[in-house]
Amino acid sequence: MKIAVYGYGNLGRGVECAVQKSPDMELIGIFTRRAPESIKPRSGVPVYKNDELVNFKDKIDVLILCGGSATDLPEMTPALAKDFNVLDSFDTHAAIPGHFARVDEAAASSGHIALISAGWDPGMFSINRLYASAILPNGKDYTFWGRGVSQGHSDAIRRIKGVVDARQYTVPVPEALDAVRSGSNPALTTRDKHTRECYVVAEEGADLVRIEREIKEMPNYFADYNTSVTFITMEELKRDHMGIPHGGAVITTGRTGWENENTHVIEYKLKLDSNPEFTSSVLVAFARAIDKMHKRGVTGCKTVFDVAPVDLSPLSPEELRAHML
Repeated sequence: MKIAVYGYGNLGRGVECAVQKSPDMELIGIFTRRAPESIKPRSGVPVYKNDELVNFKDKIDVLILCGGSATDLPEMTPALAKDFNVLDSFDTHAAIPGHFARVDEAAASSGHIALISAGWDPGMFSINRLYASAILPNGKDYTFWGRGVSQGHSDAIRRIKGVVDARQYTVPVPEALDAVRSGSNPALTTRDKHTRECYVVAEEGADLVRIEREIKEMPNYFADYNTSVTFITMEELKRDHMGIPHGGAVITTGRTGWENENTHVIEYKLKLDSNPEFTSSVLVAFARAIDKMHKRGVTGCKTVFDVAPVDLSPLSPEELRAHML
């Protein structure tokens, strides 16, 4: 497979690494908005300016899009699906139906295939919610995120006047996790399930009281959570908070038996040292799948729900039956 990367931030670098570890793939280029000469990929693959992509229409099997969900992917994915097989990690849950419709129109009309929202949530967590709810149709599912760095929430703090840098951790409430794992099907509010820990580097002389208040009262980010704010130095941030770990769990509980006498708990859990590197690895697996699907004549937009497990693996069906079934 001929793979290309569009965008070269944390996610793009992760895709570069993951492709090198996939024996059935070759990375043929990285496309960027930056000056190509400013980028030195560890893999040594060529770097091109984005507007050079038009010269590669027949040379790329799958173009992996590594832009952000807020402003990049809503425009980027449907536009590029007109000329390439593409996939992205669009993760604004509420906006997925609209994004799907726009990408589907572009891909289907041009005879290409696209896959949106590949990653771990949405993505791997979505698959496990589907599997568990199909097995326990009278069950209830819960999703917990963390402990991990929320890049979007960290960025929201950095936009506050007087903030130099910040990291925000999403942290599951242990008592809520225990209650769910017990199978008691608790009713939990947003505040019940997670807390938010903020580590902030402020400008010298900044109004710390105002900054803390603006963080804790920020709608859609912190107002609905129990939030702590800790002011630290830049040295402490660089020493203790430069990683991008994340993870979480999808837990589904349900009952079987004529009298619902038997309780079952299904849990899928992730603990990630690097959020972008894991997301990149998911993207690469689904790139393999949509390439196989397109070669069978499949077009239009797809999600992780539409992909058969066999298409994700570089192994043959015979090898999978012999070693993994």
